[in-house]
Amino acid sequence: MKKHKLRDFHRGWFIGNFDPAVLKTENIEVGVLTHLKGEQWPKHYHAIATEYNVLVKGLMRVNGETLVEGDVFIFEPGEPADPEFLEDCIVVCVKSPSLPGDKYEVL
Repeated sequence: MKKHKLRDFHRGWFIGNFDPAVLKTENIEVGVLTHLKGEQWPKHYHAIATEYNVLVKGLMRVNGETLVEGDVFIFEPGEPADPEFLEDCIVVCVKSPSLPGDKYEVL
């Protein structure tokens, strides 16, 4: 068995086409992301990747819709995401494919 600490990976991203990664692959990215209540996150989209998310802990609003623990939410390519963190949140995020530069702010 190999063992790692999530804190040793950039913002919780531990699988994908980047370093460090426990599995380096162009197929997917997987991260366990922590966002603090009130954290500012820019409205953005991915031109190519589809993003699959599960809100594991907390309460947040995305694109005006309130999400609670256990909600699964998906962003298709080109669809903007405008998150607001109403409580401290933990989100599991899977993106396919893994394209670290495929993130664009909406101004």
